[in-house]
Amino acid sequence: MAFSALSYIISSYPVRYSCPGSKHDPNKQKLRYVGNSTKPAKVDLLRQTAGVASTSVTSVADQKLYMNKVQVRQNIPTKKQFVDPYRQGLIIEGGVGYRQTVVIRSYEVGADKTATLESILNLLQETALNHVWMSGLLSNGFGATHGMMKNNLIWVVSRMQLQVDHYPIWGEIVEIDTWVGASGKNGMRRDWLIRSQATGHIFARATSTWVMMNEQTRKLSKMPEEVRAEISPWFIHKQAIKEDVAERINKLDNKAKYAISGLKPTRSDLDMNHHVNNVKYVRWMLENIPDQVVQSHQLSGIILEYRRECSSSSTVQSLCEPEEDGILKDGVKQDSSLSLLNEFSFPSEIMEGGGLIGSFEKEPVRYTHLLQIKGESVNEEIVRGKTTWKKKLPSVPFSS
Repeated sequence: MAFSALSYIISSYPVRYSCPGSKHDPNKQKLRYVGNSTKPAKVDLLRQTAGVASTSVTSVADQKLYMNKVQVRQNIPTKKQFVDPYRQGLIIEGGVGYRQTVVIRSYEVGADKTATLESILNLLQETALNHVWMSGLLSNGFGATHGMMKNNLIWVVSRMQLQVDHYPIWGEIVEIDTWVGASGKNGMRRDWLIRSQATGHIFARATSTWVMMNEQTRKLSKMPEEVRAEISPWFIHKQAIKEDVAERINKLDNKAKYAISGLKPTRSDLDMNHHVNNVKYVRWMLENIPDQVVQSHQLSGIILEYRRECSSSSTVQSLCEPEEDGILKDGVKQDSSLSLLNEFSFPSEIMEGGGLIGSFEKEPVRYTHLLQIKGESVNEEIVRGKTTWKKKLPSVPFSS
């Protein structure tokens, strides 16, 4: 089970510790200086206490000790846990689902004091990882099981959909349920529900599809039987969002109405596998939405189809196109049928407020998106997306 937006794996950086009984504090002294030299000698502190200095790379024994230290610090469960008091989580759904209680923090909300889309996506990722944490299947990879690590496999997300009816407000306590199920022969589906703990109102629903990739070859892989045996007992037949047929997202070209070019990832955008995090993709996509839409509307739905990874050296272009049946112009949604009204005169009270124009404003506004890597001869797709926006409503607590 798994569960980052693109593949993650923990890198074994050669951090050195002193052996038990050493007088040296490993947090204060990492390397020993020789004579008056200003350059530190490459000393293996694990062997320094035995009177041996080494300039070789970290030994296998050192790596094992490092991993043991990491495991102690992480305290990854080796068997199934039912309650996690530190993360406010517990196992539900007959022993296979997971529920986590969280408080919306001040740094997770925007100017309107409601949780941002970025915060919600991060919470989905965190609860998914905590679910596999409590399952007892987590290996030393970021969301990978023991069987996956033995086969050099990692999870990658191929599709994700989020529907938001209401955004939680600052200080609100919410419950996030998540569970997994089968998706075809070699894939996995993960779903989420976000609700108010106080009222039980469902704020958001999300679903995602995951496939396995070989970490070394970067090619998709079939699910090995030992991995299937690990995760299939956790599968349940339940869907947060029901889709008979997945909505098709058309590919945009350079004729798109809105475009931002020259986007470059920064170091803070990279995950532990040195690839751009999925939340950054969403930021790039939403930068194309006109200001008047963002001011008067809020995002109520997003669909993402992932095509390939994006590295730190990539130069990205973000394209965006309004749906043909209506776009916002000067803050008001215009429909092709309005052209029929141009030859007639209507009182202002009909055209404004809750009248004719008001009825059009209540319709959702939709955009198609594309992120692509700009190459000299060919452009490579990263993510196709579709966003839906609805008129903003006052953010007030729900009554029980």
